[in-house]
Amino acid sequence: MEPTSDVAFPPSTLSSDLHLELTASIRGAVYLRGDSNFQEYCKMFNGDVNVASLAVVCPLDTQDVSNIVVFCRKHALSLSVKAGGYGTGGWAVGGNIIMDLSRITQIEIEVPSEDGGFVSIQDMPLSGGKGKDKAGPLVTDRSWSGKRRREHDAMLRDYSSASHSVEDFFHPEEEVLPEASRPSNRRRTGFPFPFAGRAIPPQLSMNFQGADMNSVLMNGSAATSLPSIPMLSSNSSYSSHLSREISSVPTPPPAPRVQVSPSSAEADPFGYLEDEPCQEPPAVPSPSRLVQSIPNSMFAIPAFLNSLQNILTYATPIHSHAFITFGAGMRQKEIDQYCAVNPLEALSLAGGRGAVPYHVPFAAHPTGSAVMLLGGFGFLGRLHGLSVDNLVEAEVVLADGSIVFASEKNHPELWWALRGAGPAFGVVTRYKARAYPVPVVFAGNLIYRFHRATAPSLIRHFRDCVKGAPRELYANVLLTAGPAGQDSLVVIQMCYIGPRIKGQEFLQAISSWDGERCLLNEVDEKSFLHQQDSVAQVLRGKAGNKWFIRSALINSLPDEIISKTVRQFAETPVGCTWLFELAGGAIVDTKDSCLPKAQREAAFNVAALHQWDIDFEDPRCIETAEEWIAETLAPVTIGGPLPSVSVFVNDDSEAVAQSYNQFLGRYEPPGRVIACFGEHWSRLTKVKQTYDPSNFFKNSFWPLNEKGEIVEPQEHEPEHIRV
Repeated sequence: MEPTSDVAFPPSTLSSDLHLELTASIRGAVYLRGDSNFQEYCKMFNGDVNVASLAVVCPLDTQDVSNIVVFCRKHALSLSVKAGGYGTGGWAVGGNIIMDLSRITQIEIEVPSEDGGFVSIQDMPLSGGKGKDKAGPLVTDRSWSGKRRREHDAMLRDYSSASHSVEDFFHPEEEVLPEASRPSNRRRTGFPFPFAGRAIPPQLSMNFQGADMNSVLMNGSAATSLPSIPMLSSNSSYSSHLSREISSVPTPPPAPRVQVSPSSAEADPFGYLEDEPCQEPPAVPSPSRLVQSIPNSMFAIPAFLNSLQNILTYATPIHSHAFITFGAGMRQKEIDQYCAVNPLEALSLAGGRGAVPYHVPFAAHPTGSAVMLLGGFGFLGRLHGLSVDNLVEAEVVLADGSIVFASEKNHPELWWALRGAGPAFGVVTRYKARAYPVPVVFAGNLIYRFHRATAPSLIRHFRDCVKGAPRELYANVLLTAGPAGQDSLVVIQMCYIGPRIKGQEFLQAISSWDGERCLLNEVDEKSFLHQQDSVAQVLRGKAGNKWFIRSALINSLPDEIISKTVRQFAETPVGCTWLFELAGGAIVDTKDSCLPKAQREAAFNVAALHQWDIDFEDPRCIETAEEWIAETLAPVTIGGPLPSVSVFVNDDSEAVAQSYNQFLGRYEPPGRVIACFGEHWSRLTKVKQTYDPSNFFKNSFWPLNEKGEIVEPQEHEPEHIRV
């Protein structure tokens, strides 16, 4: 199964002969080191990664991927695989050759067959024709330069449309206070606040050719004409008929305003909100607001816009689920956008035909496609499970270049390993995942000022409110930085998968806390597409910053840990966010998984998300996260998040009795990685020996070499820019 190589050591540069051989073997582009496109394609969300690769290759299809694997093995070149570039570990750009999957972008939606099954990926032609009960496929033209790629990524990372109220809150028009007059509520590091300015990404226009939407041109400019978007191939008059059927559905009454007591604007750094201290949003989202959230104006169709709010709010799904097939180059946000404009048939409140969008359970923060291999807990997680739990089939290129289709019935051991440890076993080029109807969500943010005297009470109140919550409710509480130059904040986010009438009681319970003035309450009925950006909008993560992430899963949240957490957070540098996220629900339902049962049964997911400027050095950016996770939370920790590590380590990285937990990130001690999979590690190593005995996919979290010996992380990770 494993080919041999006559080359003992990789070259220091890619010679002309090797360049020609590689170029001739694939349809996609090859960019050598020194090319401006090389630099663009190497960029990661975490800026603290030193890239020493020889070339970047951009395959167009699975056969290209296979040929690249064979080429690398033939010439003893290590390969790294990059999908979205969101990982903080740097493995995606650690190889001699970087394989960037961004141009494998086909996507298609299908309804389940009568027995609930699906069409296998191997029976779906890449070019794709649109058959009955299918929308799509959509194939995007990604033959742009590295600069265009960067601009497109910047557009995807613009989360300002999730909530205009939240965006205005974090980026007010008032001038930032000078350093000397900034509030002293929380200690400052002294470096410029990284979110003070927002770059407006270029607009993206899409020109659809024909009913199949099989050609999309990304030209980096505003669309000059509105595209024609087919709804369902089985009925060409569907959208207009839909508009007539549901246009008379009444609008629900607005939620009652949350009452707050007045306070002095002069003494309040948030005085600019004094006129509307707890702003209430409109009862129903505006169709034009939905258009603004997608720069390519995919929603800009009058018939669709006029009925959109009713479709999302009142239509009843016909199918319990659907299936989305998508290429590895698709970002999570792009998939959500596609799902939003390709709803499936439903029944309207009036008894006629309606439509409902179906969405894949993804992470709460938009990422790349590898989320389907490494966990994925988000707004739909408590109701439908993790991303890995909803993967039903994968097209995989193995370490010898062969192509297989893994599912519950085909290559079951590989299938078991892929869903949680996938990057160590192959290159997944296409995914098929379950998607679920999401007509509407009742969701949003409640924002309070962080004050160490009152924050413990608010977090305890949140904990008590979500205890015993139904699976439809996602909720978290964040301690995070405020607007530039202002105090820190406590942000409660809730997302009820359903209409206002069912979610209102949870909002009323949470918002009943009166220990501080509510600065902003924008919880409302929304499209799920908007909600998917809400966590990212509050976190305000900046690509290119240094990132340090530590996390844990806990089984309870006692009062004393809450109080200590608040005291510690008050001493963290600006740029730090601490998160308590309600877990449980459907996550515990999956039994045959490489992710341990104990992690799935946690009560809360907890994370420290720290970022700071690439040129800034402050040990507290790391130390405060380490101390909180390793010491403060240790009494209630049961495991790390998904994917994660949960280990017992001492200073020598040996197993001892103190728990330590974190995301898989930079320079992970091998013991932590092994403990991430708990009792399943032994089985994982056997699957690895079957499918990748020479450890070809070493540029991943996998901590063993081809002999099964532990290797230090420095041997299979790129260096820091500054060590």
